[in-house]
Amino acid sequence: MLERAAGAGLSKVVTIATTASSSQAAVELAARHPLVRATVGIQPNHVAQASATAWDEVQSLVTKPGVVGIGETGLDRHWHDTPFPHQEDYFARHLQLARNNHLPIVIHCREAEADVLRMLCAEFKRRGPVAGVMHSFTGNWATAEACLAMGLHISFAGMVTYKNAQALRDVAARIPLDRLLVETDSPYLAPVPVRGKRNEPAYVAYTVACLASVHRVDAQLIAQHTSRNARRLFSMG
Repeated sequence: MLERAAGAGLSKVVTIATTASSSQAAVELAARHPLVRATVGIQPNHVAQASATAWDEVQSLVTKPGVVGIGETGLDRHWHDTPFPHQEDYFARHLQLARNNHLPIVIHCREAEADVLRMLCAEFKRRGPVAGVMHSFTGNWATAEACLAMGLHISFAGMVTYKNAQALRDVAARIPLDRLLVETDSPYLAPVPVRGKRNEPAYVAYTVACLASVHRVDAQLIAQHTSRNARRLFSMG
């Protein structure tokens, strides 16, 4: 899979953790593969199942080689696996951990835009710009604009290529090129024309092509900007 990613032109792949155990696995992958970097964190839908030591385990991994970000964290009102106050607690913990370690944060938001913005605005007012990315963005322009104003990047996954996603493409067209990122959300959300397959990093080329179309520029320009943005945000040189 990494060979296919390199063949598609990817220079780095950031593998995103969702639990304490996947945080450890991500760190180990980054240690073994020069193409890979890692984040560490607990995704909101996994918080309720986390062990009593899970948060300490995540914190112990932050300074490991190859760790370039904190998360996936955030809020989710679509699923009800974790009580919402518990999600808010862990989102706040991740924001603090990212600040303390000068790392960007990877933010999950599903049907919880107002709540995510509330917490981010409070963080912004207390401590200034928030370094990070709104992962697999599906919100409207008002949400995107608010996130951009706080310093965040906006990342699009394969769903931006779907036939019924014109509203999302309209938002994507308005994102400044210096704040734009692409991702897989692998193994989910494979883009057209490979929708339905297991997603993988090489397929971001299709998402890049879609974003190039909506921005009315060459795909190579989008590739250059998204690569530059990712290297800068995640300090990957």
